[in-house]
Amino acid sequence: MTLAPFANKSKLFIILLLISPSLFGQQYGLQLYSLRNQFAKDAAGTMAKVKAMGFRDVEMAGTMGLPFPELIKLLAQNELNVVSFGADYEMLEKDPRKVAEEARAYGAKFIVCFWVPHQGDNFTTAEVDKAVAVFNNAAQIIASYGMLFCYHPHGYEFKPYHNATVFDYMMEKLDQRYVYLEMDVFWIKQAGQEPMDLLKKYSNRFVLLHLKDRKVGTPNTSNGHGDLESNVVLGTGDVGIAEIIREAKKLGIKYYFLEDESSKVEEQLPKSLAYLKSLQQ
Repeated sequence: MTLAPFANKSKLFIILLLISPSLFGQQYGLQLYSLRNQFAKDAAGTMAKVKAMGFRDVEMAGTMGLPFPELIKLLAQNELNVVSFGADYEMLEKDPRKVAEEARAYGAKFIVCFWVPHQGDNFTTAEVDKAVAVFNNAAQIIASYGMLFCYHPHGYEFKPYHNATVFDYMMEKLDQRYVYLEMDVFWIKQAGQEPMDLLKKYSNRFVLLHLKDRKVGTPNTSNGHGDLESNVVLGTGDVGIAEIIREAKKLGIKYYFLEDESSKVEEQLPKSLAYLKSLQQ
């Protein structure tokens, strides 16, 4: 996917510095996956842009193809803290200690799995049981390294199951001592669920939040997929960002990561930051 260029980059940097998230009452981080296409073209310049935006905390969803020495140097040069580290399900299954060691090398506090492989669009209870075994084992190992493990629901978990959902079934089996959750409010809404309701229902399990908004009128899907161009500026969609942030703060959630998967990310991020700043006034 080719992201739309921003006409005047110097003006963009000025705007971003003026609305830096580090000036807010709340520190907001960035999911680096938002700028995946920019990193592929210019890793050093993109990391500098993240710093110029005012971000200090970041979440990784991969290494953008960069070797550890290069990536850790770019992070250090731009004074960026890796709070959360994304891990592949297969690696968590095969070698959770290697995952923990890599995440710890970046200084992460959390390790997050964003997706469980499954056949087609139907996430079966058998697949849930296998994932639960992988997560419970990996999370206990990760805890021994001083980090917390989180699972990031993507929407396919909310099919009906015995007067509840497959997600509820999953939550019954996940070890609550070691396995926590990251809520992506966009994907919860996309699956036809209400993020506020889920936050309240599992109030002691969510410790991380992805802040994304969804274009009004977007049809729901229940397979974890959707139109990424329906990612819109925070506060302009149907997710209810302000209410979610208020509730999350009441629950003591500390880390919030902006994520924008659309091709308009460079245009929309400054506006999303300005909206978050307005909530502090």
